[in-house]
Amino acid sequence: MPMTDSDDLDYLVIGHVTRDRIAGGGWAVGGTAAYAARTALAMGLATGVITSGPEELVSSLEGARVLRVDSPVATTFDNRYTPAGRIQTVRTVAAPLTPELVPPAWRRAGVVHLGPVAGECSPDLASLFPGVFLGLTPQGWMRCWDEKGRVRRAEWQDAGLLLQEASAVVLSEEDVEGDESLVASWATIAPVLVVTRGAAGCTLYARGQRWAIPGFPALEVDPTGAGDIFAAVFFARLWQGEGPYQAAWLANCVAAASVERRGLREKVMAADLLRCQALCA
Repeated sequence: MPMTDSDDLDYLVIGHVTRDRIAGGGWAVGGTAAYAARTALAMGLATGVITSGPEELVSSLEGARVLRVDSPVATTFDNRYTPAGRIQTVRTVAAPLTPELVPPAWRRAGVVHLGPVAGECSPDLASLFPGVFLGLTPQGWMRCWDEKGRVRRAEWQDAGLLLQEASAVVLSEEDVEGDESLVASWATIAPVLVVTRGAAGCTLYARGQRWAIPGFPALEVDPTGAGDIFAAVFFARLWQGEGPYQAAWLANCVAAASVERRGLREKVMAADLLRCQALCA
């Protein structure tokens, strides 16, 4: 589709909007791109999404400007949550996302968020946005799966290069399977890095320092997307000039509010942001 300067964006997220199978049958829209876009919209930001898959997957992103690459299948996951953590199975993967897909006007976005969930974002995308705030949630570069689709951790092949390109990085303790030495080594490369820890909050590395930031109490109904919501709030607030500690504190609060509701449309509300801003002031 043609793009013009009127398509200038505050927040651009690149990654697959997914089809997540849910217990008892049926499916829900998910993926970092979906949750981050909904969060950016709730923050009042002009938001764009670059994704691939069937058209029906992007219908829940009303208000965002969506560039969708047609694909015969969606990236589809089965997610099962257990006391030992999430068990994830990938069923199908949509078409990859590469630099030539990004319209020139969108290369000037305030924040660019690369949010792969199944290795779909080409690492070459990171060098496409000089001078732009580049946020990474690298979980999709840290996954592989066997012949049955069972997802397991994989080595992040381009970590050294991409950590240097990034303005900030958010990942979960699940992504690194608790390998704190790996996190510490990455934190010496990335200018700002956060490890999210669910209800326990997060650990922030910035300016050569490390902070443990507690979580907010919440009655958990559905944790899906909480890390993506955290990342979108964190990246946006850093871009808006807030300090890393304050941005992470606010992101913890909004992510905690999100787990108390089920489904993409209900996860992030403008009222949550206002309430959390008051709590974190």
